Amino acid sequence: MRERGNKRIIKGVVVSNKMDKTIVVRAERLVKHSVFHKYMRRYVKYKAHDEGNACNIGDKVLIVESRPLSKEKRWRMRTIIERAK
Repeated sequence: MRERGNKRIIKGVVVSNKMDKTIVVRAERLVKHSVFHKYMRRYVKYKAHDEGNACNIGDKVLIVESRPLSKEKRWRMRTIIERAK
């Protein structure tokens, strides 16, 4: 499947799948502290479209940017990288 344009791709972990065809994905990034110069973890949660309800909590997934699908959904689940144990 070819993607059109330059869409952002984010890797994250599924933290909720209670909604129908929707998952909540938590993405992590490292930010350097301005004073102490240590790296801190910052998290962002995205709502992503999961057409087949295939994801479970703890799965590592790739999500890709898309058009607005609902009030808060702007991402689609592309692939499941690793299943939860």
